Amino acid sequence: AEAGELLYELLDRWPDADGRREEITRREHEGDRLTHKVINALRLSKLTPFDREDIYALAGAIDDVVDDIEEASEQLALRELEAPMEQAQELAGVLRDSARALARALDGLEGLEGVEGHLAEVRRLEQEGDAIYRRALAALFDGAIDPMFVIRWKDIYAALEEAIDRCRSAGNSLESI
Repeated sequence: AEAGELLYELLDRWPDADGRREEITRREHEGDRLTHKVINALRLSKLTPFDREDIYALAGAIDDVVDDIEEASEQLALRELEAPMEQAQELAGVLRDSARALARALDGLEGLEGVEGHLAEVRRLEQEGDAIYRRALAALFDGAIDPMFVIRWKDIYAALEEAIDRCRSAGNSLESI
């Protein structure tokens, strides 16, 4: 959720990102550390609150979300863009909201309270992200003259959309628990 918020702020304030990209990378490294810690704890533990495979899949899925958020922030930096496209900002908002809903579902996991409602929100947001992504690609190919402009933004849109899809995948892993 924090990485999603940072990416949204990065696009909202681009190019004056004030270290947000670096902070996303720090969150990604922290996520890797925590995923490794979970895997080691699973290896050493005799009893787990849920099936080992489910815990492993969920930890990996959450790590993938943060990895893709970092990838989107790196794509922005590599492309040296002057200003973000409106559709990229919309996708970042959907991603932020998806990450928030996923975090709320995870918060309810222990008592299994309210999890399904939050997962339904993740699924709804993934569909919204798909629609924005399709419109963004159509607009890119409809009006752009510069092929490099199209390639740059197509890659960024794809990275944002993939991160939204990863939230859905993490939600599916959570739902299987």
